[in-house]
Amino acid sequence: MAVISSLPMSFLCTLLLLYMLILLVRIAMSWFPAPTSPAGERFVSILWSLTEPVLRPFRSIFPPVRMGGMALDLSALAPFIIIAILRNIFC
Repeated sequence: MAVISSLPMSFLCTLLLLYMLILLVRIAMSWFPAPTSPAGERFVSILWSLTEPVLRPFRSIFPPVRMGGMALDLSALAPFIIIAILRNIFC
């Protein structure tokens, strides 16, 4: 019985970790020029569609910090903190 009840928690922990990695890739991709190959464009499109619904509400709370001619988007910090808290509670 313990194996069955721990399986959903293990799955949840894995999903939370996977989403953290996806967010990390999204952040890293924002620092580099967008790929021009069809496969690269498709990858970025999928990445943005997975992360933008989560990041968009946080952007209204945490607007980008202006740094001269560029802006630093801190909206990804909140999902990272929330996921880390969830992982500490459930994993």
